[in-house]
Amino acid sequence: MRTDGAIARVTCYTDYVANLTLSIEDNLLREVRKVALDRKTSVNQMVREFLRDQVHDKAEHAAKVARLESLFGTLDLGPEGITWTRADLYDRNEPS
Repeated sequence: MRTDGAIARVTCYTDYVANLTLSIEDNLLREVRKVALDRKTSVNQMVREFLRDQVHDKAEHAAKVARLESLFGTLDLGPEGITWTRADLYDRNEPS
């Protein structure tokens, strides 16, 4: 294991993977190991899945925002656009 801050490459996988060192409190690591054991996995795999989910969620969110922007961009609001105010929406005084 390198302690000089350089990334070590592990070649036991089909692709090169970086070796990452984390600082974590002993009691937290002990509890995470119990969770990993209950799930029949490793702490390493749990961290990989968490990071993968973070990237996936961010990409999924960006795709949803892009879709909403494209939908709202196609709305025809007329030549003047929106002419009402928020107060108009809540004006409950109907003409007699």
